[in-house]
Amino acid sequence: MNKDHVTGKVNQVKGRIKEEIGHATGDKSLAGEGVFDRVKGKIQEGLADAKDAVKRTVDNVLDSDKNKKRAS
Repeated sequence: MNKDHVTGKVNQVKGRIKEEIGHATGDKSLAGEGVFDRVKGKIQEGLADAKDAVKRTVDNVLDSDKNKKRAS
């Protein structure tokens, strides 16, 4: 987990709170902001997952290359 995961989770929680307060008070604008924040948080988490996957792949390729050079 990296800071992008944390930021994404924070935005999702913040969005859920805004959305619920907006619904409770009848403030459609605040509820809409909440939905936006939740979606933004999910996107941030998705990007963080993609970054992690790319990093793992690159690390695996580099490790594999090192092992091949050692075996030669």
